[in-house]
Order: sequence, then structure tokens, then C-alpha cells
Amino acid sequence: MEILSIKDLTIKIFADGADLDSILKLNELPYVKGFTTNPTLMRKAEIINYENFARAVLDQITDKPVSFEVFSDEFEDMHRQAMKIASWGDNVYVKIPITNTRAESSVPLIKRLLGEGVPLNVTAIMTKPQLDELATVYNKDSKVFISVFAGRIADAGRDPVPFIKHACVQARPYKDVEVLWASCREVFNIVEAQESGCHIITVTNDLLAKIKNFGKDLSEYSLDTVKMFYRDAQLSGFVL
Repeated sequence: MEILSIKDLTIKIFADGADLDSILKLNELPYVKGFTTNPTLMRKAEIINYENFARAVLDQITDKPVSFEVFSDEFEDMHRQAMKIASWGDNVYVKIPITNTRAESSVPLIKRLLGEGVPLNVTAIMTKPQLDELATVYNKDSKVFISVFAGRIADAGRDPVPFIKHACVQARPYKDVEVLWASCREVFNIVEAQESGCHIITVTNDLLAKIKNFGKDLSEYSLDTVKMFYRDAQLSGFVL
């Protein structure tokens, strides 16, 4: 299917970032259906107090899912952090990395948290064995986003679509288990994600700004580009 406008999108778009002002502006866009962040994005945004930032977001966004990540490396402490984060709002999804830094599987913790009814966003998934192990703990009440890091898989020279489709097959029996295309690299990834059957894609602010180009006449786009090059050469005062 050719995507000619935002209205042709059936996939849910989640904005990925940690700038509060940008988050609140994006919340006004009808096609932004949720929000995600992570410690790296928060560090780039110079967030100092994790909980204050999260609560500032949740004070304004109460009707869309928002994902916040644990940052401990010990599973028992991850559980403590997860329960605290989950208590901040009914729309909170707790991000749990698929392993800790010692490559120890987080799946037992994920199973425990799902059994306790905590909505989860399982993050940093990049292999089919990780997906296979994770799929063993879904239950009919699970609310979980399966964040497959498609962009990073592609960075490693591999096609991420088979990984996404594999996850989608595993999620199919469960109404609230959804596959998320993470680490979006270009706007066309939105089209790829939708065509692969993915439920959600996270998109950064700079790429969200380009969605307006969906369906743009390519001849017109080409002319705009030529005009841009000409304008910038003139403004630079280039002489040959």
C-alpha cells in the first residue's frame, strides 16, 4: 500500500524523546498515540531528577501510554524500581531491558512483573532467541510492548523485518501484546513497519517533522531541493 498521507497510517506512532516542551507539543498531534524515553535520551536532555521529570510528563499526559525505564542492573532492585515507576500512573509502561549488563536474561523478572499486572515495555531486543524466550511468559492478561530494535539490527547489516514478523506471530494470540519497531532511522521505516504487521513505531522529533512530506509530489520535491541548493549558494556568496 502506498502511503500518501498521515491518514493512510494504521500503525501507532509513539514519540521518542525526553524534552518536556517537545513532548507536550507532540501530545497535541492526533497521530501521536504514546511516548517513550530512556536514560540515554534523558541524559542528553540534561534531566537531573528522574521522578520529577516523569511526574511532570504524567501530570499533562494521562490518556496515552508513556514508557519509563528502570536503570538498576540487579534484578531485585529492578523489580523495586519497576513497582515504583508503575505507581506513578495508570498509563505508565515500565521499560525492562531484555538482559542486564552481564547478559543475564530478564525474562524471569518480566514473568514476575506480568504476573503482578505491571504493564511492560521490554526493550533492547535484537535476536530471535530473545523473542522466543520472552514469548514463553505471555499470558492472556499481559500488557506488554515488545521493543525490537529494528534500526540497530539494520545498522548491523541485517534486515529487521523478519525479526518483526517473528515477534508479531508470537504476539498474535494475545490482545494486549504489541510489537514495537524501535530505533527508527528514517521516515520510510514507518511504512516498512506498517507493512510488516508491526503495531507501533517509536519516532524521534526530527523524523516526526518530516511526516508532513508523505504523499508529496516528487517533481515538486525535486524542484524545492534545487531551489534550496541555489538559495544557499547565493546566501554563502560563493564565486567561481
